[in-house]
Amino acid sequence: MTQNINANRLFNASCFALITTALSFSIRAGILNQLAEGFDLTNTQLGFINQMAFLGFPLAMIVFGLLYNALGPKVIMWTAFVTHMLGIILTIYATGYWTLLISTFFIGFGNGCTEAACNPMIADSYTGSKMNKMLNRFHMWFPGGIVLGSLISEFMTNANMGWQLQMWVIVIPTLIYAVLFWGQKFPEAKAESANLGNNFKAMLSPLFIFILACMALTAISEFGPNQWVGPILSKVGASPMMILVCVTGVMAVGRLFAGPLVHALDSSTILLVSAILAAIGIYAMSVATGGMVYFAAIIFAIGVCYFWPTMLGFVAENTPKTGALGMSIVGGMGMFSTAIFQPIIGNWIDNERASRNMEALAGEARDAAELAAGQATLQNMVIFPAILIVAFTLLLFYMKSQKGKQGAIA
Repeated sequence: MTQNINANRLFNASCFALITTALSFSIRAGILNQLAEGFDLTNTQLGFINQMAFLGFPLAMIVFGLLYNALGPKVIMWTAFVTHMLGIILTIYATGYWTLLISTFFIGFGNGCTEAACNPMIADSYTGSKMNKMLNRFHMWFPGGIVLGSLISEFMTNANMGWQLQMWVIVIPTLIYAVLFWGQKFPEAKAESANLGNNFKAMLSPLFIFILACMALTAISEFGPNQWVGPILSKVGASPMMILVCVTGVMAVGRLFAGPLVHALDSSTILLVSAILAAIGIYAMSVATGGMVYFAAIIFAIGVCYFWPTMLGFVAENTPKTGALGMSIVGGMGMFSTAIFQPIIGNWIDNERASRNMEALAGEARDAAELAAGQATLQNMVIFPAILIVAFTLLLFYMKSQKGKQGAIA
């Protein structure tokens, strides 16, 4: 049945919705130190605030991933708008720790609604190779939007503009996507032949469970250093937000030109090489200072660049019976894991600072202690990709053995 929809307008609206998500990540990372000072928060408390965003995201993504066919993208996207606006306004007018927790959860929930609605909506709006092209263009705006938000936060912070004004910036793309979606006809949700019962049954396979566990580590390997770039790298002699710009800029370019790499290497090889580079990059950032931090950040960015899309692609390719639900569950696990580790990372920073008795220090001695605490925290994070190196080595040998068996049968 032909639907009278404006696919390009819906696509542009989706891109602005994803920019809203990206700005919420980057600007929140940029104002963490200001929140700590303004509300007298510990890094552990900042970790719990961060956790709310990463908790709301998978909750919305999984719930609305299950309900997409029943509700359609229109209901989900207007839910995204309402929760985005609630989260932003409540953050701006927050009075302390608890209001920041609630407001950040709303922002995360809106981000998850965006992910749950826009991916299938774009897939329903286009067909064939154009669908894949437009999905890739859509996903470009997450790292691209983080670059934009990081630059905005860096400029506004240097100009002594308050964190509340930075949060107001996120309202701009939020209102734009609402205007673009207003009055539009949305594509009908396709009632796919896949059965939810069969999806759940397929998700009990050892390979899917293994990938699900690995996703918990690939996600925190990427979002751990990125989300804490301010508190961890504030004294390395380079701008933390410019480091984030460097990382996400490399990721955006890498994903844009991923096609030849994906064709040349199988997904298990890409995952193993990514884990190795991520481990090297995080460790290099933990010992580098000054301009060398940017070089280390580039290595880290190349490492984590392909984690998220390759993990989802691996699921689609090797456990196809899990369907779209399987991909939603894996993506949700990534964000849920990131939520769990936020207060843990914050506690690492607090403990490292306490062990150096920073409260009794001042001037250069305090800066040196803060640098050492941040570097020690990064070294703790190396454990995530280090475990993945072992896991993906085993995965590579397993996948090769499976291909060998299939070849022998043929």
